[in-house]
Amino acid sequence: MPNANLIFADRLLTIRRQRGYSLQVLATRMGDYITRQALHRYELGQTRPDSDSLRRLCEALQVRPDFFFRERQVLLGNINFRKIELLHQKEQDRIRETALDFLERYLELENLAGIEGDFVNPLPGEAISSVAAVEQAATLLREAWNMGDAPISNVIETLEDLNVKLLEIEADDGFSGLSAWVGQTPVIVLNQTHPNDRKRFTALHELAHLLLEFDAQLPEKEQERLCNAFAAALLIPAGRLRKELGENRRLIFLHEFGLLKRQYGISIQALAIRAKTLGIISEHQLTNFRQEMKAADMLKKEPEQYDFQGEEKSNRFLQLLLRAVAEEAISLSKAAALNNQKLAEFRQLFNPVKA
Repeated sequence: MPNANLIFADRLLTIRRQRGYSLQVLATRMGDYITRQALHRYELGQTRPDSDSLRRLCEALQVRPDFFFRERQVLLGNINFRKIELLHQKEQDRIRETALDFLERYLELENLAGIEGDFVNPLPGEAISSVAAVEQAATLLREAWNMGDAPISNVIETLEDLNVKLLEIEADDGFSGLSAWVGQTPVIVLNQTHPNDRKRFTALHELAHLLLEFDAQLPEKEQERLCNAFAAALLIPAGRLRKELGENRRLIFLHEFGLLKRQYGISIQALAIRAKTLGIISEHQLTNFRQEMKAADMLKKEPEQYDFQGEEKSNRFLQLLLRAVAEEAISLSKAAALNNQKLAEFRQLFNPVKA
């Protein structure tokens, strides 16, 4: 039986990192009723708080008491952060712990609801070292998932339906996404503050990290480039882009790319790079196009928005939670705990319709 103090210590460290608090900030939020030194001893597993101190901790950290006594059930495998060099260690820790907590609750919910759904990677696992191999992999994946060559209306829902676990969190702009495996379960975490086209691209970039086997000799920067190529190839297959733009262009208007962005949900900059990759425009044309966008201050905030069929958003966890309650697989109290809410807050989600 695991030591209760150590379980408490692990859970306190987890939730403190999720909230982004230092020990001193947490102590200050509780009016120094519990000192920084006492909190440190809790996290070392040397002691546990009494009932009044536990209540104050729960209020400061916005969790239920049972959170501190659940033993950790899952571990993330190798994690791929995008733009990790832009993230402070504290922010990396917060994102990692938030993802772990979500996965624990997600997998527990599926288990309690009796829902099984194994993820199957349909790609052959051959070493990838070129854009041509990435194009082939993207084509195989679309065929295996019966996607044809049409635009993907909602990337997040599509991946969730295929048993990829998606989590969106509020994070610094420097964080785009991460991917990892929990056993045989693929996990992707996205920055919910990013626009739809960026979230779509990031989700498929992270999918590339999960599904593709890269040549061991490839530098990390080249792997990232190939993951970008994979995401772009899934969002707009080569045949589709050639049909839209033609085989070779000496001049392309910005508005053409803007219209394709609205249709396919891929950024103007990614479209321009894809057009160059496929030989539709030249390297010189791409460079000029980027310079024009920079001069117009469009690199960080592009014109045109992708809003086809609403917002890209992960809903499956909440849908499963409400279904489990409706089918009496779990109690309202348990559902509130899995959703990290107080029971009164969770009740507000309900407006039941009788069949």
